[in-house]
Amino acid sequence: MPTDKVRATTPRCPICSRPAQPATRPFCSPRCAQVDLSRWLTGGYAIPSEAEGPPEKDEDA
Repeated sequence: MPTDKVRATTPRCPICSRPAQPATRPFCSPRCAQVDLSRWLTGGYAIPSEAEGPPEKDEDA
């Protein structure tokens, strides 16, 4: 089996790109898992959007 195909199918850590380990999958280590969790908790993965103004008043009420 060619090594290029093996590398292409080996899952990689989304933080540092090293091969993922079964015990901490999809990460390579507990450290990378903690880095990812920290990014989620601090808003590092937030999707930017336009700021909304105050809600409009309903004129019918």
